[in-house]
Amino acid sequence: MAIEIFCRKEQKYLITRRQYEQLVEQIGPRMRNDKNGKAGKYSVTSLYFDSPDKTIYYETKNKLKYRQKLRLRVYDDADMDSTAFFEVKQKHKKVVNKRRMLLPLKEAYRYLADEGRTDLSDYDTSNRQVMKEIDYFRHYYNLKPEMVVSYSRHALHGVTDPELRITFDFDLRCRKDDLHIEHGPYGEHFIDPDLVVLEVKVDHAVPLWLARILQTLNCEQRSASKFCTSTELLSGDVLPQTGCSEPKQLEEPIIGGMEDGSDHELVYI
Repeated sequence: MAIEIFCRKEQKYLITRRQYEQLVEQIGPRMRNDKNGKAGKYSVTSLYFDSPDKTIYYETKNKLKYRQKLRLRVYDDADMDSTAFFEVKQKHKKVVNKRRMLLPLKEAYRYLADEGRTDLSDYDTSNRQVMKEIDYFRHYYNLKPEMVVSYSRHALHGVTDPELRITFDFDLRCRKDDLHIEHGPYGEHFIDPDLVVLEVKVDHAVPLWLARILQTLNCEQRSASKFCTSTELLSGDVLPQTGCSEPKQLEEPIIGGMEDGSDHELVYI
């Protein structure tokens, strides 16, 4: 059964395909491919939501200490009967919490089109409590389908530490003219196709052996938001930083580097 409620810490990096190949080779003895997909590789296609005044975008862009997103996601080839993952992704002080439910994609679309006319208990979902939370979040922010983000992913887990997860995302694309995620992963690239988004996901701290490999290969930690960069590309410009920007709510800047504490440019991707 898929985990529906969990929290963890995530570190993001922007690396080249060459660095990806070197990293996979060096971590190979300690990692195994994810059981999903073929050799841990599969495609991800997500429908993201935002309010008319782009509240979610500004919360993310301005790096509020507490921020959240709503997305509907499918993996690989999907149709209306495929299982979809509807989730709220929350981040507070660099700790990520996800609350997720599973339901047929056609049920997700029925819920989105219904506008509250059907009781939530009538939907075929794996977790009714998460369904209630998604519904509350969606209506409180007046969230509407905004865009589709898709990419190819290679996922690995630790051999002796199953809580350690590493993912590499390639060919990151976005679109706004077709919001049907069953139509698959296509759209306009929003980062250089030669670049890869690396995410290291742990319960507590990155293992020392992995930190040393990342440092040796010059993998720089970067602030990364697929949602923000896609929004800016599809809107044609970087949106003005207005909205939720109260200083006390802002997160401290991310400091790159594993040991020397050197600063690196923040790159939204």
